[in-house]
Amino acid sequence: MRTGKNDISGWLVRPASRHAWAVLVVVLAASAVHAGRVTSDGGMDNAIVVRAARTWLAGGSPYDDPHFLYLPSAVLAAAPQALLPPDVLRVLVPCVVTALPALGWACALRLHRVPLGSRLAVLGLIGLAVGFAPFGHLVRLGNWTVTAAPALPLALLLASRGRWTTAGAVIGAAVALKPLLAPVLLLFLFAGRWRALAAAALVPALACGGAALLMPDPAGFFTRTLPFLLHGDDGFVRLYEASPAAVLPRLGVPGALAQGLAVAAAGAGVLCAYVRWRRADPGPPRFAETGAGLMLSAFLVSRPSYDHYLLVVLPLLLAGLPYAGSVARGPWFWIALVPQAPGLTWPWLESERRRAFKDAFTLCVLAATVARRARAGAAAPGDHARARPGPEPEPAPATPF
Repeated sequence: MRTGKNDISGWLVRPASRHAWAVLVVVLAASAVHAGRVTSDGGMDNAIVVRAARTWLAGGSPYDDPHFLYLPSAVLAAAPQALLPPDVLRVLVPCVVTALPALGWACALRLHRVPLGSRLAVLGLIGLAVGFAPFGHLVRLGNWTVTAAPALPLALLLASRGRWTTAGAVIGAAVALKPLLAPVLLLFLFAGRWRALAAAALVPALACGGAALLMPDPAGFFTRTLPFLLHGDDGFVRLYEASPAAVLPRLGVPGALAQGLAVAAAGAGVLCAYVRWRRADPGPPRFAETGAGLMLSAFLVSRPSYDHYLLVVLPLLLAGLPYAGSVARGPWFWIALVPQAPGLTWPWLESERRRAFKDAFTLCVLAATVARRARAGAAAPGDHARARPGPEPEPAPATPF
């Protein structure tokens, strides 16, 4: 990447001021404290997992709750929370859920070779926390999607440095907690990294198999949860799903046609991700854009698919802002994010139960933007030079940001 004095890339990678760091600390602290005040058990979604763990500790089946959509290994992971009093969880969980996306942002920056003390590092995280509504939703809900937020960029960072097997183990550990990152196994397939693929598959298989043996109904995930996920029969949950398969029927499109369109779009997205990987131009955008493309393709067809899932891929794309030709340099990337601005009221979409239309717009436009970048062709002359990190910039004079 260039770091010229008049280039936006150079401005982004220069050190942030103390004022900017102070604003970041205040923003993240306010987010965690607010969530602790308005939630119990660390958030509604976290409470579901904690209740499942308490049920298991009491001798019952965690899958008696139809809203518990996790693998058996998640029950064991939530057991320590089940032993803590609610007042402790109200403080602890929002802090952890705020910190993990920040860790994911740091990994995404390092993947793109952006200094952690740079202006982009500070302003980007402030922007995610203040300007991207799903960030606040995730913190208030305490959803375990937060485990995937650092796992994906960390795995891509490790893979970009040649540590593929470790990357596979990271993905496998995240899948054991919540199977959100399962589509990333295709990346290991694209790259022909069979040991990494085996690690990504074996870690959750062993964790879930061992945990299932401790459950009253070892096959509960397959007999209860999996049918629920495949059919999406919960009317309340469906109102918040962002995938076209859930949104289009609300607009009058027949369900079978909506599902077919979603599957076709997801298939096209996977193909574009494969093309992007095969393009094999140097630089970290290859890893970030392929991983993001695979995840967005899965979100197009998965049931359920919520707005906070976007926090898994958005940092990967935003951290590439210093690179010429990156997804974040295009106008459609920013257009896709407009509906997610907090406090922006849209006509006919004022109801919270209609926000899925805004989320679907963001998801579809982001997926199309990443797919278009994947099909952009070989890098133009000079792009390779821009994809290499420049020398560390001289410290900038103190400014407000």
